[in-house]
Amino acid sequence: MKAVVCKTWGTPDTLEVIELPDLTPGAGEVAIAVKAAGVNFPDFLIIQNKYQFKPELPFTPGSELSGIVYAVGEGVKHIKTGDKVIAFIGQGAFAQQVLAPANAVIPMPEGMDFDTAAAITLTYGTSHHAVVDRAQLKAGETMLVLGAAGGVGLAAIEIGKAVGAKVIAAASTDEKLEICRQHGADMTINYSNTDLREAIKSATGGKGPDVIYDPVGGIYAEPAFRSIAWRGRYLVVGFANGEIPKLPLNLALLKGASLVGVFWGEFAKREPKANMAAMSEMIGWLREGKIKPHISARYALNETANALNDIAARKVTGKVVIQPER
Repeated sequence: MKAVVCKTWGTPDTLEVIELPDLTPGAGEVAIAVKAAGVNFPDFLIIQNKYQFKPELPFTPGSELSGIVYAVGEGVKHIKTGDKVIAFIGQGAFAQQVLAPANAVIPMPEGMDFDTAAAITLTYGTSHHAVVDRAQLKAGETMLVLGAAGGVGLAAIEIGKAVGAKVIAAASTDEKLEICRQHGADMTINYSNTDLREAIKSATGGKGPDVIYDPVGGIYAEPAFRSIAWRGRYLVVGFANGEIPKLPLNLALLKGASLVGVFWGEFAKREPKANMAAMSEMIGWLREGKIKPHISARYALNETANALNDIAARKVTGKVVIQPER
């Protein structure tokens, strides 16, 4: 089988596609023929050794996938050969085959396609954990989403609307904001050509958003936090901008506001039952049409570097996937 391999820390262009022996599952493992693998910004950081998760070299990047089970190890009961499944793993998804712990594998819902299945785990898992669990967003409240046209941003918009909130989407181009509107955003802000604080004030009637969802960091964090409502919750999701902002803590005091960290991978590991309950709720929303992953591009295995570079350059809207058999 073919796999993308990271042999040395570096940029996506240092990755290699090589042939490896077919995989055989051990006890408690599931062997999956990968049909689609979701690509995420952390994948770009991991291969440079700039992320919290630090695998040993060499390794195959990629953490979320869908595919068909071709073998199961001893003790696996809930999955059988031939099943269509979704899996979230630490590494290995950018390949034609992968081994996954059985407890990281769930059956694909009836009628779901492989690309959608590969695109739902990390982005929607992160955004559900952030919006529903950490922020406790309620119907009638207002949420501002920064970097709203990215994978987690669009997921946050849809989840915010699913719980009955008003959602303001902020992004860098009018084209991206149009996609945000298509996914349910009530109002939009182009922060590349407008004053962010004034736009937030206008959009919220001076009150400010109850929740701010920030996967970007950088220069927009402080003006957004200065605009937050009384008792607001500021979700620290990530730093796609590349800069970790430094916020004056007196702002939290003055607004009675909370800075709330969001680390979905650790949540999924520490609280697996809560994570599975969240996934079940989202699969229900998917069936009802309340959420729908926006997949903007598909890449072959030997185009993995292109996919990662496009994500790093913020050329991507929604999700992109790698199709190893393409």
